[in-house]
Amino acid sequence: MQQEAREVVRDYTEAVFRRARTPMEPLNYEVDWADQPSRHKSYPGAPRLPLPADLPELPTLRDLHTGENLPATTRWSLAGLAALLRLSYGVLDRRMAVNWNQDVAKRAHLEHAVWGRGTASGGGMYPVEVYLVVGAGGPLLPGVYHYHTGAHVLERLLLGDVTGTVRAALGTDGPGTGGDSYLLAGIRFWKNSFKYNSFCYHVVTQDLGALLGSWDLLAPALGVPLRRLLCFDPAPLDRLLDLDSDAESVFAVVPVDWTGADTRSPAAPADATARVRARYPAFERSRRIRDFPAVTAVHRAAATLARPAPDTVESAAPRDLPGEPVALPAPRLDRLSRPLSAVLASRSSSFGRFRRPPELTAADLGTTLAFAAAARRYPADIKRTDGGPELTRLWVFANHVDGLPGGGYAYCERRHALLPAGSEPEGGMSAFLQQQYFLTNYTMGQVGAVLAISGRPDAVLDVFGPRGYRMLNAEVGTVAQRAYCAATAQRLGCGAVLGFDNVAMNTALGLDGTDERTVLFLLLGRHPEATADLAYRL
Repeated sequence: MQQEAREVVRDYTEAVFRRARTPMEPLNYEVDWADQPSRHKSYPGAPRLPLPADLPELPTLRDLHTGENLPATTRWSLAGLAALLRLSYGVLDRRMAVNWNQDVAKRAHLEHAVWGRGTASGGGMYPVEVYLVVGAGGPLLPGVYHYHTGAHVLERLLLGDVTGTVRAALGTDGPGTGGDSYLLAGIRFWKNSFKYNSFCYHVVTQDLGALLGSWDLLAPALGVPLRRLLCFDPAPLDRLLDLDSDAESVFAVVPVDWTGADTRSPAAPADATARVRARYPAFERSRRIRDFPAVTAVHRAAATLARPAPDTVESAAPRDLPGEPVALPAPRLDRLSRPLSAVLASRSSSFGRFRRPPELTAADLGTTLAFAAAARRYPADIKRTDGGPELTRLWVFANHVDGLPGGGYAYCERRHALLPAGSEPEGGMSAFLQQQYFLTNYTMGQVGAVLAISGRPDAVLDVFGPRGYRMLNAEVGTVAQRAYCAATAQRLGCGAVLGFDNVAMNTALGLDGTDERTVLFLLLGRHPEATADLAYRL
């Protein structure tokens, strides 16, 4: 069973990585924009509980990077949880920028408005849904709640303490089984697949990681612990939330301990709450929902759980690379002095806005790399206490970087240096990158550098089983979110893209003949200082 599931996942990842050359099924798919799902899942019949809207003063990115000036560790309060939810996935503003991107004319109209959020999402689809399971020690009535991202409220779906169901899903000996309450991060595929069809699963599993990456930053900034749990049985949690597991499923569990909670509800047997389900149906805007066999197959396969032996996890990490390092300027931590709340509120993708000169500098690049690489050490049930091992590596395609010759490089965080991985292609890096990019929303000649996040999918699958694909992509998304934050703090432009020919990009970095592959790319550069932008803060 495990081997068959691994092969399904391997086949899907191979199709994803080769999609620039061999399109994925279904061919000639047309998006029905008029029938797209709502960007904000809601439960119209459920009671609503308004959440505090005031946002606290938060430490700077520099403080988070160095671990200095952080608040003392405490437990969660309702106000702290509200800040976590709003700054990570809630709507923060309406945005409009005048640029040459092809959809700029639509964005002036209300029905096509862009509503800014703190976390990046592939295509701006935001498919992750956040649920809160509150136990006896919480500040709310025990029960199950859904976070409505558009209204910043909790929708109460069920009354009663069902934390025993979560504990049973985590396993009697699993981590987090003693939590007061739990955040459940689920993914609704249709919110993405209506646009990206079979490619959906690759995108949404990175979206999950981006959200968890925001939580990794917000938790220490708020002075509370947070740990993602990825090894659990999703079936009882999906039943609890009344979800069709092929259409929406729980992907991550985060324990929450409340301030002043001295007692915890007893762990119920697995069958004690198995028949309890959320009471209210969700609203569905789409008249027709399509299923995509490739998404269903890979999701069923990747849901298969295998807990790795502790002495095997290191074998999933990227291997050391040879080469004479090229030193980078020390990270300019003074440029990370903006508060995290301000960074998340102003984070955006750089569609149509990259301009040069001035050039990106080696210091800009090095500061971004150092901050982003630290994202790979996050508290999780698949990690050691020091956050290792890292499942990903950062690479650089230096295009127009002042102080750095053009070419490919691997980033070594330990030495804060670059290892040469390929000279500048004939015809120049800009021409090469444009040839490998099969979309039309960026001009590579205006981009300073392209960062690539890589991993070893086969090794991860061998260690963690089929679910390792989700774990790898979650780390990729976490690194991307942190890169966005570093760029925003430095007032640089950043844009995550999946539109490169992975095969050609791997070859350019010398990865042919290895099991390491590029997974996601981030464009880095500068924006013009004078722009016609609108940001209406909510």
